[in-house]
Amino acid sequence: MQIFSRLMPHEGRFFDLFNQHAALVAEGGAAVSELLQGFSDAQGCNGRITRIGEIEHAADRVTRETTALLHKTFVTPFDRDDIHRLISRMDDILDLIQDAAESLMLYDVKQLPPEAAHLADLVKICCERVQAAVRLMSSMENAPSILMLCQEIDGLESDADRVMRGAISRLFREEPDVRQVIKLQAVYELLETATDRCQDVADIIEGVVLENG
Repeated sequence: MQIFSRLMPHEGRFFDLFNQHAALVAEGGAAVSELLQGFSDAQGCNGRITRIGEIEHAADRVTRETTALLHKTFVTPFDRDDIHRLISRMDDILDLIQDAAESLMLYDVKQLPPEAAHLADLVKICCERVQAAVRLMSSMENAPSILMLCQEIDGLESDADRVMRGAISRLFREEPDVRQVIKLQAVYELLETATDRCQDVADIIEGVVLENG
């Protein structure tokens, strides 16, 4: 059974836009993970940082298009506030990924501890799960799979929180340069907050599925 089978065909455009944005979220997650794997210095990673900015700008365009469609569509696939929250929280994920990448340049980071790459990998996996869940949203037949993906995202966010706390604890114990502590803590927190936004997206999707089941 389709959740939205009663609705006008025009409204399928919302799901096209959700899928476009979610694909960019997954691309951004992969890009930041690649950036932080084997990181040497921010100057040497200029191209990857620029690419992340391009992905974020492309997602902004999809967000604006979704908002414009929302304003001119009388009957929406699900609650209007949920549509706005869904696209906005997905956009937040990429904003944070971009902030994390650009902070490496801003703070002139030369080296990163392994925990940074670990966090970036968790961001990547969370983004992949977000894309998978969004892709399934148009059919109620997919409800069990969607809810399972949402649970996976919740677990990944918890993992990221543990990694961040451990990484910051090690910084304060082992890093003698206070400036380095401040720089790296900021990077860790941006990456972990990106997984928080992934969980926010999962919570919105879970609510939509449960309300329309």
